Amino acid sequence: MSESEPAPSLYAAREPIFPRRVSGPFRNLKWYIMAVTLGIYYLTPWIRWDRGPSLPDQAVLLDLAGRRFYFFWIEIWPHEFYFVAGLLIMAGLGLFLFTSALGRVWCGYACPQTVWTDLFILVERWIEGDRNARLRLHRQKKMDFRKARLRMTKWVAWFLIGLATGGAWVFYFADAPTLAYDLVTLNAHPIAYSTMLVLTATTFLFGGFAREQICIYACPWPRIQAAMMDEDTLTVGYREWRGEPRGKARKTDAPGTQHGDCIDCMACVNVCPMGIDIRDGQQMECITCALCIDACDDVMAKIGKPRGLIDYMAASDEAAEREGKPSKNVWKHIFRPRTIMYTSLWSLVGVGLLFALFIRADIELTVAPERNPTYVTLSDGSIRNTYDVRLRNKHGEDRVFKLSIKGDPAMRLQLEGTVYHSVNVPADTALLQRVYIVSSKGSAPSHTDSTPVRIWVEDLINGERAYKDTSFNGKGN
Repeated sequence: MSESEPAPSLYAAREPIFPRRVSGPFRNLKWYIMAVTLGIYYLTPWIRWDRGPSLPDQAVLLDLAGRRFYFFWIEIWPHEFYFVAGLLIMAGLGLFLFTSALGRVWCGYACPQTVWTDLFILVERWIEGDRNARLRLHRQKKMDFRKARLRMTKWVAWFLIGLATGGAWVFYFADAPTLAYDLVTLNAHPIAYSTMLVLTATTFLFGGFAREQICIYACPWPRIQAAMMDEDTLTVGYREWRGEPRGKARKTDAPGTQHGDCIDCMACVNVCPMGIDIRDGQQMECITCALCIDACDDVMAKIGKPRGLIDYMAASDEAAEREGKPSKNVWKHIFRPRTIMYTSLWSLVGVGLLFALFIRADIELTVAPERNPTYVTLSDGSIRNTYDVRLRNKHGEDRVFKLSIKGDPAMRLQLEGTVYHSVNVPADTALLQRVYIVSSKGSAPSHTDSTPVRIWVEDLINGERAYKDTSFNGKGN
């Protein structure tokens, strides 16, 4: 290379992808899933649920200030975070299960990036037209009034979708009607506005401009999925043995020239939101959305060829078809040792969470003995231990809890601030109560420095009880 010649660039500019409109069963399935997922996301915060006078009547609420998570009739307290951890484990196992059985169906149908990108492309198509019209507009160098009008209209629509996305998210963390009024009247907390701004911007950029770039470069799942798939995984593929050599038959072809079913119409490429050619084999970029199947089946129907040139298939089936052998039944691909193992683990975690949910009590207590000092000798020679008892009332109304102890009969219980052994705990709160256990002079055992004690708490309304074991410290005689 001469010194006058510029050095070659190592960076290739991104070519925007403009998918063509396609119709078919897989495209319709994506529309249904998009409508359901977006409907759940946008509407869930507005579902009302009676939670009593002291809490917002919201079915799904992440109360960070109160450190509580409400999901319809389920209430998760901070010490019960294992429920959330269990749900995350189930989500991970579910992702492994579906990937091992059907490839990247999560990416192609239900991933938020896919769902919002589909919505943004739909809006773009409504405003600017189908693929060819959008390509012409993109290649038009001059920014005239028409191009500026279409661009601004599209961007405003995208911005409103992003604003609704950020708005729906903050509604999960506060009472939705109250927060909506505060947002409109500019009385909401600055964190609400900043959160909406960040989510609006990220939705606008990721769904409108980055699109497939997020899936290829930002998301780690394409690189992990290979470990979840094997030769029996059903995924989108091209039947090369049937389609090659590709091309249309022409009068100029030599006698005896054979052509496959693929006429090289590029329909499968033009509808792909990732811009790949599935005929080149399995690729990391493929999200298994199956739009290429709809496009190819439509072409096959027009030229009188059987469908399935591009189809959901397993590598083992393709090898069998090449040799003229029958392929496996689809259920044999789905139900095999790996998927059965994932299903069993997923079910085991789910059953465990349900069991823990149904056996948990509406009244709980924790006991923390005072460590400095461990005990105090009073003026009359008796020994006193101090405990911080946290009482949790999970009911939607105030309850009176009675405390008692079981252990050495000579020990007696005292509550700080009251001469009674009962305390009122407000609805849906945790109350910290200081408790004293006193052993009279000479009553503590002399052969040990600690005595087992069980602290009981009883709900005086329904009789429900709970206990916590601890120890009484003292030197005795």
